[in-house]
Amino acid sequence: MNELTKTKNLLGLFGWLIVAFFAATIGAIASVDAGDFYSQLVQPTWAPPGWLFGPVWTVLYAFMGIAAWLVWRERYNLNASLKRIYAGLTVFLMQLVLNALWSWLFFGWKLGGWAFVDIIVLWIFIGFTVVGFLRVNKLAAILMAPYLLWVLFAAVLNYAVWQMNPAQLG
Repeated sequence: MNELTKTKNLLGLFGWLIVAFFAATIGAIASVDAGDFYSQLVQPTWAPPGWLFGPVWTVLYAFMGIAAWLVWRERYNLNASLKRIYAGLTVFLMQLVLNALWSWLFFGWKLGGWAFVDIIVLWIFIGFTVVGFLRVNKLAAILMAPYLLWVLFAAVLNYAVWQMNPAQLG
């Protein structure tokens, strides 16, 4: 691999990490007071402490960015299908939008039911992303798996908290 290709790959990795963390930032804007709000909600006994969400999401967004980069760089592979690459990355970007929207629905606008609908659709789109990435790069799909599992857990938690707090999450 020549220096120009190495530089392009490094810039691509940086770019996909920026894309993933941009979605995180959009969600974080809605979640500025999330810690206080979350601690005031009635929660199931199995709910994780609020401080855990930041570190978990940071790792997951890093994995997402790396996974997208692995798929993106397959466009240099002569045996790769550009259609599959772009389809996988398109679904990836769509799930990022749904991801950022969830924070606004739950924390920003306090709409627990709509947040639950969003997170279910998000989980489905992450599943489509995993399948799409698997068709292009196995490691990329593996890197998305913890995110898929975490969002499933978050969906169950979203539902439980919404049901336990109808006045706050109308």
